[in-house]
Amino acid sequence: MKSKIRFIICLLYGLIFINAGLNFFFGYMPPPNHLPDKMQKMNAAFMGIGWILPLIACVQIVGGVLFIIPRLRFIGAIMLFPVLIGILLTHLSAAPEGLPLVLILLGINLWIMYEHREKLRLMIK
Repeated sequence: MKSKIRFIICLLYGLIFINAGLNFFFGYMPPPNHLPDKMQKMNAAFMGIGWILPLIACVQIVGGVLFIIPRLRFIGAIMLFPVLIGILLTHLSAAPEGLPLVLILLGINLWIMYEHREKLRLMIK
């Protein structure tokens, strides 16, 4: 039962990131109308760079797919961790109303990384 719950949580988590990455390329979800000024300036700066948002979207898609597959879940968690830190810092500085969801996502990612801490130790060595 515990493994089924873990799989459902990881499936939903992976789908969130796959959806976010695909939305960048296909734009099927409109952005919110009430973005704070800081957030609009940050988005404009990222759009000005040109290559960073497509890279982040690709990492979200690949990381989300890997997170769903149990054998590759740890690699997906490692890939998505820097993206989550960026999202966390963005919400801390520009849009704190999204912080609860970001903290939940970060908690799930850290939980999976903790479960695979032996692999993480091998990576660090």
